[in-house]
Amino acid sequence: MHRLLLLCCLWLLAAPPASGIFQRPTGTPAPPRLQYLLEPLHPTVHTQRGATATLPCVLRALPHNYRVKWSKVEPANYGESVIIITNGMYHKNYGPLSPRVHLRHSHRYDASLTITDVALEDEGRYRCQLVNGLEDESISLTLHLEGVVFPYQPSNGRYKFNYHEAKRACEQQDSRLATYQQLYKAWTEGLDWCNAGWILDGTVHYPIINSREPCGGRLLLPGVRTYGARDKQKDRFDAFCFTSALQGQVYFIRGHLNFKEAGQACRNHGATMAKVGQLYSAWKFSQLDRCDGGWLADGSVRYPITTPRQRCGGLPDPGVRSFGFPSKEMRTYGTYCFVGK
Repeated sequence: MHRLLLLCCLWLLAAPPASGIFQRPTGTPAPPRLQYLLEPLHPTVHTQRGATATLPCVLRALPHNYRVKWSKVEPANYGESVIIITNGMYHKNYGPLSPRVHLRHSHRYDASLTITDVALEDEGRYRCQLVNGLEDESISLTLHLEGVVFPYQPSNGRYKFNYHEAKRACEQQDSRLATYQQLYKAWTEGLDWCNAGWILDGTVHYPIINSREPCGGRLLLPGVRTYGARDKQKDRFDAFCFTSALQGQVYFIRGHLNFKEAGQACRNHGATMAKVGQLYSAWKFSQLDRCDGGWLADGSVRYPITTPRQRCGGLPDPGVRSFGFPSKEMRTYGTYCFVGK
């Protein structure tokens, strides 16, 4: 009998509590994780280059002697760059973003950050941190730019860039090195490229839709293949660049022009020769569709296709086609010009 009672007691100790006992009643919200800051409804803010974007940060209460600090997370150097600090009455701006940021301050609890004339380098993760004496809490938000990723190599062939040269080459083409997230998204949208290229964090990748022998073999599944982190000084690859919406217009001038004449033709119209990133942006955001090869500022000849057709290269997918870097003396092509707003 005693043994039976002992077993019953042990069973009761081990059994889970009945529904509702020592548990939060169904439908009762969990206690807030944050004491002073509201969790944002949408942690990602979508925008385009040149637009105005606001990253929300709203206080649920105003503690005494508090400060709010906005910073941008910099994964490349494992740090954060301070953007603005406020105590609710006064604020101070810091860093290169300083001329383009302000606090929205639509009411006394609003510490949201507004960025005007959004630039390519503004994309990334931001942190709104509230400091109240020894207490510290923060929320993270991501600023996401809508854009397009394109592979880039110089006129002297593939695999010529070290990391720093690749970064500079993208910037010269009105773009910047793509992030892994941007490259991955471009792959999901159809980017298929067999040459490996640098991205912003110093790693090297290439996106494959159609598995084939020269690109790792037919047996490997489609995906973003990786070489991992490489020596930024010694190792040489192509580049994957990212650009967003244009602050201007790209248009075509017909003719049989050499490279020098093409540049003069654009200047005669008060414009400049378009850069590769500008042509990709016009293709992506303005649906520029032409079957005519045209000179660009880097000496390459390309043309944008949004509606594929047999007589325009014959490829089944939209894209920016390339004739490479022909002799600059050839009088075969027109030119693509860019005029800013």
